Amino acid sequence: MASRFADVKLGPPIEVFAVNKACVDDPHPDKVNLTIGAYRTDEGKPWVLPVVRKTERQMAADETLNHEYLPVLGLEAFSSAATSMLLGPDHPAIAEGRAFGVQTLSGTGALRVGAEFLSRQLKYSTFYMSNPSWENHRLVFFNAGFTEFREYRYWDAANRTIDFSGLIEDLKAAPENSVIILHACAHNPTGCDPTHEQWEKIADVIKEKKLFPFFDSAYQGFASGDLDKDAWAVRCFVSRGFELVCAQSFAKNFGLYNERVGNLTMVLKDKQFVPQVKSQVTLIVRGMYSNPPNHGGRIVSTVLNNPQLFEEWKECIRTMANRILSMRSGLKQRLQALGTPGTWDHITTQIGMFSYTGLTPRQVEHLVNHYHVYLLKSGRINMCGVTSHNIDYLAKAIHETVLLHSN
Repeated sequence: MASRFADVKLGPPIEVFAVNKACVDDPHPDKVNLTIGAYRTDEGKPWVLPVVRKTERQMAADETLNHEYLPVLGLEAFSSAATSMLLGPDHPAIAEGRAFGVQTLSGTGALRVGAEFLSRQLKYSTFYMSNPSWENHRLVFFNAGFTEFREYRYWDAANRTIDFSGLIEDLKAAPENSVIILHACAHNPTGCDPTHEQWEKIADVIKEKKLFPFFDSAYQGFASGDLDKDAWAVRCFVSRGFELVCAQSFAKNFGLYNERVGNLTMVLKDKQFVPQVKSQVTLIVRGMYSNPPNHGGRIVSTVLNNPQLFEEWKECIRTMANRILSMRSGLKQRLQALGTPGTWDHITTQIGMFSYTGLTPRQVEHLVNHYHVYLLKSGRINMCGVTSHNIDYLAKAIHETVLLHSN
């Protein structure tokens, strides 16, 4: 009897993990890993935030803590603090009881729960994501029940900036009730964010065309070092009366990558509908993973709700943001000093963990094969992989590669 699994097709590899593995397996002493989106110190090591270590020690010594299940929607002290961090503690939507949070399995889990709610309850079926975008957006929304995928233009390759006219044109052509995935800050993979004026115009079109905004906030505080600055776009939309959802991740800004700490913030126009919405989200979570894990959520909750720890954490995110900004400046300066063809101003005008370098797939292949510099074929690099120890080698590698493969 043939195996029941004989017709299962081999799935395609996930590029970022495949390239990272190739780098890990490479014995070359000067290899540079610019792949997976995780913070690294200037020594190229993972960093456990001091405030996280401190909080974990306090938790370990607290005999009142246990390992009982959390409620289906998670730790209330965490989700309320996360929602407050996103919207601002004094935001009217919170005061009026029409905004609430749900603890999820990091940002990806928040995206999935939010998308499944919109598909099941509001019967939305079309979603838009930027071109390019984080590749997992598409898989999450399809798996959540959406059936129609479309893109809006975002990257202007010639000028290495946002194709804003193309973005607006595509949103204006979107059918009513399309869900528009928007990156709250530090757009992945380009690192290019709209200006405040551009965000206002995006909001105008979304309101005019009766579209639904779904924000993905993976880098609040981590992008610029300023929590309020990185939340500006979301707060702008809420202040303009939009109903929306926002997926929040605490992987980057707390360094809690493997703890899967996320929050789904939902903003409604009227608090009378909150109980019904919460009840349906509860059923979605119950049928998906039942309830979220405690450890990471309690770390974030403890820090956000303790003024002293909160200030210590803000110093940590400034440290991470400033190191990335320093590496951006240093790489641009070195490329310009070498006389590398093309413009490299975009490296410092972009923000956050990633830079869309503008390097072509052929140039990327050369960097990997000849210099052991590992990056995605799109030319996206994780700026956290750039350190004071490898920045000169990296700049020289890019310079020589661009000279050799100029088109």
